[in-house]
Amino acid sequence: MLGRGVVVVAAIIAVTLTGLGPALATAAQVGGAPAAVHRANACARVHGDRQHQQCLASLMPRSYSMMAMGVPDLGGGAPMKRPTTSLASLHGPTGTPAHSFSLVAAMGEQVIDGGPRAVMTFNGATPGPTLTVTQGDLVEVALTNQDIARGVTIHWHGVDVPGAEDGVAGVTQNAVLPGETHIYRFVVPDAGTYWYHSHQDAVDQVAQGLLGALVVLPRPDPAAASLATEDKVAVIHTYGTSTTINGLTGSQFVAVPVGTTMRARFVNADNGPALITASAPFRVAAIDGTDVPGATDLQDTYVLVPAGGRADLLVTVGEPVRIGMLSGPSWVLAPSDPGPLPELGAHAQFDALSYGQPGTGAQAAAEFGRPQRRFTYRIGQTTGFLDGQQDEWFTINSRLIPYVPMFVVHLGDVVSVEIDNETNLPHPMHLHGHHALVVSRNGVPSTGAPWIVDSLQVAAHERYVLTFVADNPGIWMWHCHNLPHARSGLMTHLMYDTVREPYLVGRVSAGLTNRPE
Repeated sequence: MLGRGVVVVAAIIAVTLTGLGPALATAAQVGGAPAAVHRANACARVHGDRQHQQCLASLMPRSYSMMAMGVPDLGGGAPMKRPTTSLASLHGPTGTPAHSFSLVAAMGEQVIDGGPRAVMTFNGATPGPTLTVTQGDLVEVALTNQDIARGVTIHWHGVDVPGAEDGVAGVTQNAVLPGETHIYRFVVPDAGTYWYHSHQDAVDQVAQGLLGALVVLPRPDPAAASLATEDKVAVIHTYGTSTTINGLTGSQFVAVPVGTTMRARFVNADNGPALITASAPFRVAAIDGTDVPGATDLQDTYVLVPAGGRADLLVTVGEPVRIGMLSGPSWVLAPSDPGPLPELGAHAQFDALSYGQPGTGAQAAAEFGRPQRRFTYRIGQTTGFLDGQQDEWFTINSRLIPYVPMFVVHLGDVVSVEIDNETNLPHPMHLHGHHALVVSRNGVPSTGAPWIVDSLQVAAHERYVLTFVADNPGIWMWHCHNLPHARSGLMTHLMYDTVREPYLVGRVSAGLTNRPE
């Protein structure tokens, strides 16, 4: 999802804020005088008149609206309408919740890989508690910040919540400061495996452990046969250099009777891909919370779960089974501890494009109909200035923040997007508030079951075409979930033309600075 090739820096960042139009010019004034007045000293050491001017032009305002962070891209669709609905009004429904949870964010210490480690916790542990609810439930979560100095939020990763409940600091709310409590309310529309994490200072707070799993069970259906007799969540996360499943390294024994079919819900809470497999035949039952119809047994195969992504594996226990990561932590499933087992190995990579019930993915794509808007999200890299720092940055459609495209839709639009990764790095691209259907990869159409994602691994020089319906009004982040990549420029947003942004990214007051990444 990045821009094309190396760009000429002067053509991008030597543009003044005013020159980009009234939206960005106004945003530059929100925190007081323009950023160049506040922070010209950031460029004082830059030598050469041209580079000095480029540095000054790259300075971000102290605070700004996400609606001003970019150049509108209409995707060939209808002109923008006047924003009339405040994002802050797009809350979940009132009424008595089916589930009420309390999550307390706090600094802590936890034994990981045999030694104490400073971490950030929800309810005293990392990962935080697994929240289990039922499809269609109204859920209420009270987030209290005990002592996280920079503030916290909770983003419900993969859940299509209402716009104001998405938990992104400076976009859908202000960060929750120490001593404050924020209430989230939403109906969980779809069964599946999801997770939650802070989206304030996300690079650091997720790395340090502010995360947990959310499991949405399907509505009770007496006519539906259950595929699994056991159900267990596996949250993959690396603390420092220690990769863990549910905070534990190495091999963990899980007692299950012979004949048990285990649904192992893998959540990748790392910045890089997780390669998972099993020593016995297994099926990929779901991807990113969506069941895969017609799933068949796989052997000698590993599943690449992108950063932020989820995969549910079904495996039946006969002989003792090892299931987990290649060259990483795993579970041993058996009635009693069998002792050491061979390490996991697999040679073939699972391909969701051709897996599952044949032809149903292409049929689903045809049912969307003709797109009203077509976007291109080209991922590239360049060397230049961003907010006064000279470095190598990611670009979107050959543009650096804050001049990246912001993709504009209207409620009900059918949207097609081509994601073209022209860098030498993989990028796990995450769209908030929506799920998209994969139509093709590198020009090859889907031939299997519908492959529906909210977190998609786009390998170096790969090209995907996705389609989705714009059915959830808001302002939605669309970024790489290798979070340092997002902080380095690979971040933009999908915006609905009738929604206006009431929050600010950056310094809001003496005590509050919203830092979504």
